[in-house]
Amino acid sequence: MKKLGLLMMIVIFGATLSLAQNRDGQRNFDPEEMAKRQTKELTELLSLDKAQAQKVHELNLESGKKMSKMREEMQGGGDREAMREKMTEMRKKQNAEMKKILSEDQYTKYEKYLEERRARRGGSGGGQR
Repeated sequence: MKKLGLLMMIVIFGATLSLAQNRDGQRNFDPEEMAKRQTKELTELLSLDKAQAQKVHELNLESGKKMSKMREEMQGGGDREAMREKMTEMRKKQNAEMKKILSEDQYTKYEKYLEERRARRGGSGGGQR
């Protein structure tokens, strides 16, 4: 009987710990941190110069803030399909702006990077993370 009680306590503790970690992960949508991380990754991948990196950071930050606002609206019971459409449109605009910042060669690499990310995520999503 003691073994069963101990086992139940371990299972409950593990489940609680797991849920706490998931909540922390959900809160990690800080637009500034995401923009820094994305810009750093793209700077290395695409060999961006300082001016390009600054413009990419500004674009990532602006997009991140808009995405964060949409997520907050969704938590309030918003329409998922409408949000998906808005995010898709926002990603299209972001990619159009990115095309203005990058050279043709860099943009080709950027598109390949996005395709690889979509494949890793199972084909869902688009644009920036």
